[in-house]
Amino acid sequence: MTRSTPRRYAALDLLLEKGLLPDPVLRIGTRFGTAKRLRREERDGVEAQDRRLAELVQRMSTGNVAELPEKANEQHYELPAAFLGLFLGSRRKYSGCLWSDGVTTLDEAEEAMLDLTVTRAGIEDGMDVLDLGCGWGSVSLYVAQRFPHCTVTSVSNSRPQREYIEARARELGVADRVHVQTTDVNVLELPQNAFDRVVSVEMFEHLRNWKELLRRISGWLRPDGRLFVHVFSHRRLAYRFTDSWASERFFTEGTMPSHDLLERFQDDLALTERWAVSGTHYARTLQEWLQRLDSNRDAALALLEPERGRRGARRLFGTWRLFLLSTDEVWGHQHGNEWIVSHYLLAPRAAQSGWSAEDDAARAADAVETADESASAPSGD
Repeated sequence: MTRSTPRRYAALDLLLEKGLLPDPVLRIGTRFGTAKRLRREERDGVEAQDRRLAELVQRMSTGNVAELPEKANEQHYELPAAFLGLFLGSRRKYSGCLWSDGVTTLDEAEEAMLDLTVTRAGIEDGMDVLDLGCGWGSVSLYVAQRFPHCTVTSVSNSRPQREYIEARARELGVADRVHVQTTDVNVLELPQNAFDRVVSVEMFEHLRNWKELLRRISGWLRPDGRLFVHVFSHRRLAYRFTDSWASERFFTEGTMPSHDLLERFQDDLALTERWAVSGTHYARTLQEWLQRLDSNRDAALALLEPERGRRGARRLFGTWRLFLLSTDEVWGHQHGNEWIVSHYLLAPRAAQSGWSAEDDAARAADAVETADESASAPSGD
């Protein structure tokens, strides 16, 4: 059972607050924890792993869509928007970016992944797009700017995110086509057959009941619509975030998907394509975020101190440093071939789209072949 007492990491908190743990020590500790995680998830061999996966899939087919949606706000989204702006790029993309050939800056890497996202999602001008779990609006605003006849509905459960997106949409002159909702995904209601594309970037990892959410999305999509999903993942292993510092501070009740986990939830939407993106892209993104945060230390503390006091601000700053540093180590592990980023394209089932079962089988086989080819060339589209 996960211990949730705030005293569990009291010593670590104090050391982070005082800056007494040098980065090499933090990185060594992270590498130890990463190896421990792999041993834990691989324990007792493939049969035990398969049983645990079946139990996880069963759990992810029941209950609320999101178990503790307020935790994501508390841990990530209810901080001052300006704080995130100190280390994210100009698009405020709080998710993995793409460092393809010729990309040298964070802003370019944000643009590269956004371009890949809309390409793989098949977004075209004139479409109605739902950005589900919109974050700070990187996808929503990119789509609205690039496609002048697209309408975007942006959904998150964070008031500061809505306020930021609405203000930025006004600055960019696209406010008439970007409509932002602040809603708990558990009670989210949207019109049926309303969207040509649904895009979800690094939201599914925070959710419990994938089966129910995919059922709802299938109803929101038009018969020829598509769902594009971007998640961080592990190449082979799926597991819950439990019993760790990261799970307590950043991913309470979250899930680390495996690259093939989404394939087990195809009751209402069928997988048509799947791609793997090397973890090195995310690792470099995290390195850039950490460098930018360090460069803006004084500004970050000034933003955090009014609500948290001097000690609380220093502690939170140290917590975020460790989060960025440790996740850099995780996604860089084994040269980006363990923890990765997964992309998927799904379409409504035959009852809605007129596809045959044979079509689904052929597309699934093609998706697996394409995914294997993509793993070594994630920007090859």
